[in-house]
Amino acid sequence: MTDRPETGTTGTTDRAGATGAPDATGTLDEALERLHASGPERGGWLSNHAPMAVEALVRHGRASAVHRWLDQYEDRLEELPPPHAPVTADTWREALGDPARITDWTLFFARELEERPWRGVLAEWWPRLLPGIAAGATHPVIRTGHAVRTLLASPEGGGVSGPRRTELAHALGYWAARHQPLPPLTALPAAPTAAAALDSVPPVPDQDGGIRHRLAQLTALPAWGAAPDPDTAKELLGELVTAATHRYATHGYGEPVMLVHAATAPNAVLRALPALPRELWAPSLAAAWAASAAVTAAYTPVEAAPYEKVPLTPEEVFARAAEHGDDHTIKFTDTALDVGGPLALAAALRSVELNPPAS
Repeated sequence: MTDRPETGTTGTTDRAGATGAPDATGTLDEALERLHASGPERGGWLSNHAPMAVEALVRHGRASAVHRWLDQYEDRLEELPPPHAPVTADTWREALGDPARITDWTLFFARELEERPWRGVLAEWWPRLLPGIAAGATHPVIRTGHAVRTLLASPEGGGVSGPRRTELAHALGYWAARHQPLPPLTALPAAPTAAAALDSVPPVPDQDGGIRHRLAQLTALPAWGAAPDPDTAKELLGELVTAATHRYATHGYGEPVMLVHAATAPNAVLRALPALPRELWAPSLAAAWAASAAVTAAYTPVEAAPYEKVPLTPEEVFARAAEHGDDHTIKFTDTALDVGGPLALAAALRSVELNPPAS
Protein backbone atom coordinates (compact mmCIF):
# COMPACT_ATOMS: atom_id res chain seq x y z
CA MET A 1 0.00 0.00 0.00
CA THR A 2 1.22 3.48 -0.85
CA ASP A 3 -0.80 5.57 1.61
CA ARG A 4 1.04 7.17 4.45
CA PRO A 5 -0.43 5.86 7.74
CA GLU A 6 -2.53 8.30 9.69
CA THR A 7 -1.48 8.77 13.29
CA GLY A 8 -4.85 9.68 14.74
CA THR A 9 -8.54 8.95 14.43
CA THR A 10 -11.73 10.46 15.58
CA GLY A 11 -13.67 8.74 18.32
CA THR A 12 -16.83 6.79 17.56
CA THR A 13 -20.01 6.44 19.56
CA ASP A 14 -21.52 3.01 20.18
CA ARG A 15 -25.13 2.06 20.90
CA ALA A 16 -24.67 2.43 24.64
CA GLY A 17 -23.46 5.98 24.23
CA ALA A 18 -19.84 5.31 25.16
CA THR A 19 -17.16 6.89 22.99
CA GLY A 20 -14.26 4.79 21.83
CA ALA A 21 -10.88 6.32 22.55
CA PRO A 22 -9.20 7.93 19.53
CA ASP A 23 -5.86 6.40 18.66
CA ALA A 24 -3.61 9.43 18.86
CA THR A 25 -0.60 7.14 19.36
CA GLY A 26 -0.62 5.40 15.97
CA THR A 27 -0.44 2.11 17.85
CA LEU A 28 -3.25 0.44 15.94
CA ASP A 29 -1.62 1.02 12.56
CA GLU A 30 1.71 -0.18 13.95
CA ALA A 31 0.10 -3.34 15.32
CA LEU A 32 -1.75 -4.07 12.09
CA GLU A 33 1.44 -3.64 10.06
CA ARG A 34 3.16 -6.04 12.44
CA LEU A 35 0.40 -8.60 11.94
CA HIS A 36 -0.02 -8.46 8.19
CA ALA A 37 2.90 -10.80 7.56
CA SER A 38 0.84 -13.44 9.39
CA GLY A 39 -1.93 -15.58 8.03
CA PRO A 40 -5.48 -15.65 9.40
CA GLU A 41 -5.09 -19.16 10.80
CA ARG A 42 -2.65 -21.50 12.47
CA GLY A 43 -2.59 -25.26 12.55
CA GLY A 44 -4.77 -25.39 9.45
CA TRP A 45 -7.94 -24.16 11.16
CA LEU A 46 -7.51 -22.14 14.36
CA SER A 47 -8.09 -18.43 13.80
CA ASN A 48 -5.67 -15.58 14.35
CA HIS A 49 -7.55 -13.30 16.72
CA ALA A 50 -4.83 -10.72 17.19
CA PRO A 51 -6.07 -8.04 14.73
CA MET A 52 -9.49 -8.04 16.36
CA ALA A 53 -8.20 -8.04 19.92
CA VAL A 54 -5.70 -5.21 19.39
CA GLU A 55 -8.39 -3.09 17.72
CA ALA A 56 -10.59 -3.55 20.78
CA LEU A 57 -7.72 -2.78 23.16
CA VAL A 58 -6.90 0.46 21.35
CA ARG A 59 -10.54 1.48 21.14
CA HIS A 60 -10.93 1.15 24.89
CA GLY A 61 -7.85 3.14 25.77
CA ARG A 62 -5.37 0.29 26.25
CA ALA A 63 -2.98 1.19 23.42
CA SER A 64 0.01 1.07 25.76
CA ALA A 65 -0.62 -2.66 26.33
CA VAL A 66 -0.94 -3.65 22.68
CA HIS A 67 2.64 -4.51 21.75
CA ARG A 68 3.20 -6.36 25.01
CA TRP A 69 0.02 -8.34 24.32
CA LEU A 70 1.27 -9.12 20.80
CA ASP A 71 4.60 -10.32 22.19
CA GLN A 72 2.69 -12.90 24.25
CA TYR A 73 0.50 -13.87 21.30
CA GLU A 74 3.35 -14.20 18.80
CA ASP A 75 3.79 -17.95 19.15
CA ARG A 76 0.24 -18.38 17.82
CA LEU A 77 1.03 -16.66 14.54
CA GLU A 78 1.99 -18.36 11.31
CA GLU A 79 3.27 -16.82 8.10
CA LEU A 80 0.89 -16.25 5.23
CA PRO A 81 0.67 -19.41 3.14
CA PRO A 82 2.16 -19.21 -0.36
CA PRO A 83 -0.07 -17.99 -3.19
CA HIS A 84 -1.32 -20.40 -5.85
CA ALA A 85 -2.88 -18.46 -8.69
CA PRO A 86 -4.34 -14.95 -8.88
CA VAL A 87 -8.04 -14.48 -8.16
CA THR A 88 -9.60 -12.28 -10.84
CA ALA A 89 -12.98 -10.81 -11.69
CA ASP A 90 -13.47 -13.74 -14.06
CA THR A 91 -12.23 -16.59 -11.85
CA TRP A 92 -13.36 -15.67 -8.34
CA ARG A 93 -16.28 -18.10 -8.26
CA GLU A 94 -14.02 -21.13 -8.62
CA ALA A 95 -11.82 -19.87 -5.78
CA LEU A 96 -14.69 -19.11 -3.38
CA GLY A 97 -14.59 -21.38 -0.35
CA ASP A 98 -11.13 -22.77 -1.08
CA PRO A 99 -8.96 -22.32 2.04
CA ALA A 100 -5.83 -23.08 0.04
CA ARG A 101 -6.44 -19.77 -1.76
CA ILE A 102 -6.34 -17.56 1.35
CA THR A 103 -3.33 -15.58 0.15
CA ASP A 104 -4.68 -15.38 -3.40
CA TRP A 105 -7.85 -13.84 -2.03
CA THR A 106 -5.98 -11.44 0.26
CA LEU A 107 -3.89 -10.20 -2.67
CA PHE A 108 -7.03 -9.82 -4.77
CA PHE A 109 -8.73 -7.62 -2.20
CA ALA A 110 -5.53 -5.65 -1.64
CA ARG A 111 -5.53 -4.78 -5.35
CA GLU A 112 -9.23 -3.93 -5.29
CA LEU A 113 -8.82 -1.65 -2.29
CA GLU A 114 -5.80 0.04 -3.83
CA GLU A 115 -7.78 0.91 -6.95
CA ARG A 116 -11.26 1.65 -5.56
CA PRO A 117 -12.87 3.25 -2.48
CA TRP A 118 -13.21 0.73 0.30
CA ARG A 119 -16.94 1.28 0.73
CA GLY A 120 -17.54 0.33 -2.91
CA VAL A 121 -15.50 -2.86 -2.57
CA LEU A 122 -17.35 -3.79 0.62
CA ALA A 123 -20.76 -3.12 -0.92
CA GLU A 124 -19.94 -5.29 -3.93
CA TRP A 125 -18.60 -8.24 -1.98
CA TRP A 126 -20.78 -8.19 1.13
CA PRO A 127 -23.80 -9.89 -0.55
CA ARG A 128 -21.50 -12.42 -2.20
CA LEU A 129 -19.87 -13.38 1.09
CA LEU A 130 -22.91 -13.10 3.37
CA PRO A 131 -24.27 -16.62 2.67
CA GLY A 132 -21.02 -17.99 4.09
CA ILE A 133 -21.19 -15.98 7.30
CA ALA A 134 -20.74 -19.00 9.59
CA ALA A 135 -17.54 -20.09 7.86
CA GLY A 136 -14.38 -20.22 9.95
CA ALA A 137 -16.51 -20.37 13.11
CA THR A 138 -17.70 -16.82 12.16
CA HIS A 139 -14.20 -15.36 12.64
CA PRO A 140 -13.96 -13.90 9.12
CA VAL A 141 -17.08 -11.77 9.50
CA ILE A 142 -16.00 -10.74 12.99
CA ARG A 143 -12.61 -9.64 11.67
CA THR A 144 -14.41 -7.75 8.91
CA GLY A 145 -16.57 -5.95 11.45
CA HIS A 146 -13.52 -4.81 13.41
CA ALA A 147 -11.82 -3.68 10.20
CA VAL A 148 -14.85 -1.68 9.09
CA ARG A 149 -15.05 -0.02 12.50
CA THR A 150 -11.46 1.21 12.14
CA LEU A 151 -12.20 2.56 8.67
CA LEU A 152 -15.35 4.33 9.80
CA ALA A 153 -13.34 5.91 12.62
CA SER A 154 -10.74 7.36 10.24
CA PRO A 155 -10.64 11.17 10.17
CA GLU A 156 -12.99 12.89 7.75
CA GLY A 157 -11.11 14.17 4.72
CA GLY A 158 -7.82 12.77 5.95
CA GLY A 159 -7.84 9.57 3.94
CA VAL A 160 -7.61 6.01 5.18
CA SER A 161 -4.30 4.63 6.35
CA GLY A 162 -2.69 1.83 4.42
CA PRO A 163 -2.68 -0.66 7.33
CA ARG A 164 -6.43 -0.23 7.85
CA ARG A 165 -7.23 -0.86 4.20
CA THR A 166 -4.88 -3.83 4.23
CA GLU A 167 -6.67 -5.18 7.30
CA LEU A 168 -9.94 -5.11 5.40
CA ALA A 169 -8.23 -7.02 2.56
CA HIS A 170 -7.09 -9.69 5.01
CA ALA A 171 -10.54 -9.94 6.58
CA LEU A 172 -12.42 -10.20 3.30
CA GLY A 173 -9.81 -12.58 1.89
CA TYR A 174 -10.22 -14.88 4.89
CA TRP A 175 -14.00 -14.78 4.52
CA ALA A 176 -13.88 -15.60 0.81
CA ALA A 177 -11.43 -18.46 1.29
CA ARG A 178 -13.39 -20.06 4.15
CA HIS A 179 -16.79 -19.29 2.64
CA GLN A 180 -19.16 -22.18 3.40
CA PRO A 181 -22.96 -21.78 3.57
CA LEU A 182 -25.02 -23.53 6.21
CA PRO A 183 -27.02 -26.60 5.11
CA PRO A 184 -30.61 -26.03 3.91
CA LEU A 185 -32.79 -25.17 6.91
CA THR A 186 -36.47 -25.56 7.66
CA ALA A 187 -38.17 -22.63 9.41
CA LEU A 188 -39.57 -23.55 12.83
CA PRO A 189 -42.44 -21.55 14.39
CA ALA A 190 -41.62 -17.88 14.76
CA ALA A 191 -40.52 -16.40 18.07
CA PRO A 192 -41.65 -12.94 19.21
CA THR A 193 -38.27 -11.67 20.42
CA ALA A 194 -34.61 -12.39 19.80
CA ALA A 195 -34.23 -13.74 23.32
CA ALA A 196 -37.16 -16.10 22.85
CA ALA A 197 -35.82 -17.18 19.48
CA LEU A 198 -32.43 -18.07 20.95
CA ASP A 199 -34.16 -19.94 23.78
CA SER A 200 -36.09 -22.03 21.24
CA VAL A 201 -33.11 -22.99 19.07
CA PRO A 202 -32.90 -26.82 19.11
CA PRO A 203 -29.43 -28.16 19.92
CA VAL A 204 -27.73 -30.32 17.34
CA PRO A 205 -27.98 -34.05 18.15
CA ASP A 206 -24.26 -34.83 18.40
CA GLN A 207 -22.53 -32.40 20.72
CA ASP A 208 -19.09 -33.90 20.14
CA GLY A 209 -16.58 -32.79 17.55
CA GLY A 210 -15.65 -29.45 16.06
CA ILE A 211 -17.88 -26.71 14.75
CA ARG A 212 -17.93 -27.95 11.16
CA HIS A 213 -19.26 -31.32 12.32
CA ARG A 214 -21.85 -29.64 14.51
CA LEU A 215 -23.07 -27.12 11.93
CA ALA A 216 -23.44 -29.90 9.35
CA GLN A 217 -26.17 -31.38 11.59
CA LEU A 218 -28.39 -28.28 11.45
CA THR A 219 -31.79 -28.92 9.89
CA ALA A 220 -34.09 -26.18 11.26
CA LEU A 221 -34.03 -22.87 13.10
CA PRO A 222 -36.82 -20.72 14.53
CA ALA A 223 -38.14 -18.01 12.24
CA TRP A 224 -37.19 -14.60 13.56
CA GLY A 225 -36.14 -11.20 12.32
CA ALA A 226 -38.45 -10.40 9.42
CA ALA A 227 -37.74 -6.74 8.67
CA PRO A 228 -40.01 -4.68 6.41
CA ASP A 229 -37.49 -1.84 6.11
CA PRO A 230 -33.79 -1.13 6.75
CA ASP A 231 -34.35 0.79 9.97
CA THR A 232 -36.31 -2.09 11.46
CA ALA A 233 -33.56 -4.47 10.37
CA LYS A 234 -30.97 -2.39 12.22
CA GLU A 235 -33.15 -2.24 15.34
CA LEU A 236 -33.70 -6.00 15.32
CA LEU A 237 -30.01 -6.65 14.79
CA GLY A 238 -29.27 -4.60 17.89
CA GLU A 239 -31.89 -6.66 19.74
CA LEU A 240 -30.17 -9.87 18.64
CA VAL A 241 -26.74 -8.69 19.80
CA THR A 242 -28.22 -7.72 23.15
CA ALA A 243 -30.04 -11.04 23.57
CA ALA A 244 -27.00 -13.12 22.68
CA THR A 245 -24.78 -11.09 25.01
CA HIS A 246 -27.23 -11.42 27.88
CA ARG A 247 -27.64 -15.15 27.23
CA TYR A 248 -23.93 -15.68 27.72
CA ALA A 249 -24.33 -14.72 31.38
CA THR A 250 -26.57 -17.74 31.95
CA HIS A 251 -25.48 -20.18 29.22
CA GLY A 252 -21.88 -19.30 28.39
CA TYR A 253 -20.62 -22.04 30.69
CA GLY A 254 -21.73 -24.61 28.10
CA GLU A 255 -18.75 -23.75 25.88
CA PRO A 256 -17.20 -20.49 27.05
CA VAL A 257 -14.98 -19.86 24.02
CA MET A 258 -17.34 -20.79 21.21
CA LEU A 259 -20.49 -19.19 22.61
CA VAL A 260 -19.00 -15.71 22.57
CA HIS A 261 -19.46 -15.85 18.78
CA ALA A 262 -23.24 -15.98 19.12
CA ALA A 263 -22.92 -12.31 20.14
CA THR A 264 -19.74 -11.11 18.44
CA ALA A 265 -20.74 -12.34 14.96
CA PRO A 266 -24.03 -10.40 14.75
CA ASN A 267 -22.32 -7.41 16.34
CA ALA A 268 -19.75 -7.48 13.54
CA VAL A 269 -22.62 -7.22 11.07
CA LEU A 270 -24.15 -4.37 13.06
CA ARG A 271 -20.85 -2.51 12.98
CA ALA A 272 -20.70 -2.85 9.21
CA LEU A 273 -24.21 -1.54 8.50
CA PRO A 274 -23.26 2.18 8.38
CA ALA A 275 -20.83 1.43 5.55
CA LEU A 276 -23.33 -0.63 3.54
CA PRO A 277 -26.16 0.36 1.21
CA ARG A 278 -29.46 0.30 3.08
CA GLU A 279 -30.89 -2.36 0.79
CA LEU A 280 -28.34 -4.78 2.28
CA TRP A 281 -29.44 -4.25 5.87
CA ALA A 282 -32.36 -6.72 5.90
CA PRO A 283 -30.39 -9.59 4.31
CA SER A 284 -27.58 -8.79 6.73
CA LEU A 285 -29.97 -9.26 9.64
CA ALA A 286 -31.14 -12.61 8.26
CA ALA A 287 -27.58 -13.85 7.89
CA ALA A 288 -26.60 -12.59 11.35
CA TRP A 289 -29.55 -14.42 12.88
CA ALA A 290 -28.57 -17.64 11.10
CA ALA A 291 -24.99 -17.36 12.37
CA SER A 292 -25.96 -16.58 15.97
CA ALA A 293 -28.59 -19.31 16.06
CA ALA A 294 -26.23 -21.84 14.46
CA VAL A 295 -23.54 -21.24 17.10
CA THR A 296 -26.22 -21.47 19.79
CA ALA A 297 -27.47 -24.78 18.39
CA ALA A 298 -23.94 -26.15 18.23
CA TYR A 299 -22.85 -25.35 21.79
CA THR A 300 -25.49 -24.03 24.17
CA PRO A 301 -26.37 -26.05 27.27
CA VAL A 302 -29.99 -26.85 28.02
CA GLU A 303 -30.15 -25.27 31.46
CA ALA A 304 -29.37 -21.75 32.59
CA ALA A 305 -26.85 -21.13 35.35
CA PRO A 306 -26.89 -18.35 37.96
CA TYR A 307 -24.67 -15.31 37.62
CA GLU A 308 -23.79 -12.29 39.71
CA LYS A 309 -24.14 -8.61 38.89
CA VAL A 310 -21.01 -6.83 40.05
CA PRO A 311 -21.13 -3.05 40.63
CA LEU A 312 -18.31 -2.11 38.25
CA THR A 313 -18.13 0.57 35.60
CA PRO A 314 -17.68 -0.37 31.92
CA GLU A 315 -14.10 0.88 32.12
CA GLU A 316 -13.40 -1.36 35.11
CA VAL A 317 -14.94 -4.37 33.37
CA PHE A 318 -12.85 -3.85 30.24
CA ALA A 319 -9.75 -3.40 32.40
CA ARG A 320 -10.39 -6.82 33.89
CA ALA A 321 -10.76 -8.34 30.43
CA ALA A 322 -7.58 -6.69 29.22
CA GLU A 323 -5.64 -7.88 32.26
CA HIS A 324 -7.08 -11.38 31.77
CA GLY A 325 -5.64 -11.20 28.26
CA ASP A 326 -7.66 -13.92 26.52
CA ASP A 327 -8.50 -12.85 22.98
CA HIS A 328 -12.09 -14.12 23.00
CA THR A 329 -12.71 -12.48 26.36
CA ILE A 330 -11.41 -9.13 25.11
CA LYS A 331 -13.60 -9.26 21.99
CA PHE A 332 -16.70 -10.36 23.88
CA THR A 333 -16.24 -7.64 26.49
CA ASP A 334 -15.90 -5.14 23.67
CA THR A 335 -19.31 -6.28 22.39
CA ALA A 336 -20.78 -6.24 25.90
CA LEU A 337 -19.74 -2.61 26.27
CA ASP A 338 -21.49 -1.85 22.98
CA VAL A 339 -24.67 -3.33 24.47
CA GLY A 340 -24.25 -1.64 27.84
CA GLY A 341 -26.17 -2.15 31.06
CA PRO A 342 -25.69 -4.33 34.15
CA LEU A 343 -26.57 -7.66 32.52
CA ALA A 344 -24.18 -7.15 29.62
CA LEU A 345 -21.41 -6.24 32.06
CA ALA A 346 -22.23 -9.34 34.11
CA ALA A 347 -21.96 -11.43 30.96
CA ALA A 348 -18.55 -9.90 30.23
CA LEU A 349 -17.36 -10.76 33.72
CA ARG A 350 -18.62 -14.33 33.21
CA SER A 351 -16.35 -14.56 30.17
CA VAL A 352 -13.45 -13.43 32.37
CA GLU A 353 -14.33 -16.15 34.88
CA LEU A 354 -14.99 -18.94 32.39
CA ASN A 355 -12.24 -18.55 29.80
CA PRO A 356 -8.62 -19.44 30.60
CA PRO A 357 -6.40 -16.38 30.95
CA ALA A 358 -3.61 -15.71 28.51
CA SER A 359 -0.33 -17.18 29.67
